[in-house]
Amino acid sequence: MDMQSGTRWGTIGIVWAAGLGAAAQYGKLSVTFDRLPELYPDVGTAASFAVSLVGVMGILLGVVAGMSVAAFGFRRTLVGSMWLGAAMSALQVLHLPFGAFLATRIVEGISHLGVVVAAPTLIALMSDARGRGLAMTLWGSFFGVAFALLSWLGVPFAEAYGVLALYAAHAVFMAGLALILGWVLADTDVPARTPMPAVHTWIALHLSIYRNPWKMSAASGWAFYALCFVALMTVLPPYIAEDVRQAVMTAFPLVSIVSSLTLGVFLLRYISAVLVVQIGFGASAVIALWLVLMPGDPLACMALAATLGLVQGASFAVTPQLLKTPADQAEANGALAQAGNLGNTIGTPLMVLIGAGAGYGGIMLLCAAVLIAGVLVHSMLHMLRKQQRTHGDLA
Repeated sequence: MDMQSGTRWGTIGIVWAAGLGAAAQYGKLSVTFDRLPELYPDVGTAASFAVSLVGVMGILLGVVAGMSVAAFGFRRTLVGSMWLGAAMSALQVLHLPFGAFLATRIVEGISHLGVVVAAPTLIALMSDARGRGLAMTLWGSFFGVAFALLSWLGVPFAEAYGVLALYAAHAVFMAGLALILGWVLADTDVPARTPMPAVHTWIALHLSIYRNPWKMSAASGWAFYALCFVALMTVLPPYIAEDVRQAVMTAFPLVSIVSSLTLGVFLLRYISAVLVVQIGFGASAVIALWLVLMPGDPLACMALAATLGLVQGASFAVTPQLLKTPADQAEANGALAQAGNLGNTIGTPLMVLIGAGAGYGGIMLLCAAVLIAGVLVHSMLHMLRKQQRTHGDLA
């Protein structure tokens, strides 16, 4: 039953669950990475490709996915991507040779992109103006919630029944949701499909999106967020007192989610999503400097998680506020997926490199600089949008 007229909360919840399945395409390997040598004992460091290939596909094809979803159809893309993900997990249960396993991870990257581009666009369509801020913030929590659930339930399940059993459970989850989504979305009004751009125009279309201050706004901020968040989850733990380290790092993503769903949603009722993102970036930069002065302070870590949560949730509300057509929103969501995967990919190696040369203080100062850059980029794009409105050019 809908919580409020005009917003289909029940269906939105099911689409959000599809996001959990997409996040688990990363998480099922991340949380059991130390056990991957049990399956492939002779591959050595090449095992890391099993995790990163999903993200590489996001970097290469994020914007293309945004264009393709509008052409293929939002409902069809979401359901088809879930079936494709289910099929790849089912194949992985067969304990494939490592090369074939990597091939399934590449295909999972395509499945993942289909979900993360189509789902937020559909959620925006199923929300009215009053509920859209909460709905988009809820969507923004899917990654953190999925990793928390996998750490809480997935790791013990894999320890009890094996890693392949976890892949099987993921296949069942994806297939079950594909069936449910095919049913619940059957009566959902979706936009007419748009023509698929010719391959030779893809580079020009990339440029058109990244030159557009409306379409690139969410992606530009998300790149800075992604660069910091995952890297901090990796480099912070050694600087936190050992007796509270596990509790702090377990709470970090959960505090971020709670902040986005409470304070973030409250702020979105009164100010623009872009401004909420800037507040989150600015406050996070200040707390990063706090952590320079008090390395690993648990209270500062929790404060940082809370302020980053504002960026996390509001970033997904930026696109439906700035762009009104589903095709434009899909392109912006594709750019966001591309930027996020790029940030995730380079963030940790960059922080580790800086740490090797400049130590902990260098890491946190870099983090503060990246967060301040997020504020400045959003300010610059806001000014460009204002100038284009003045000249009557909203394209």
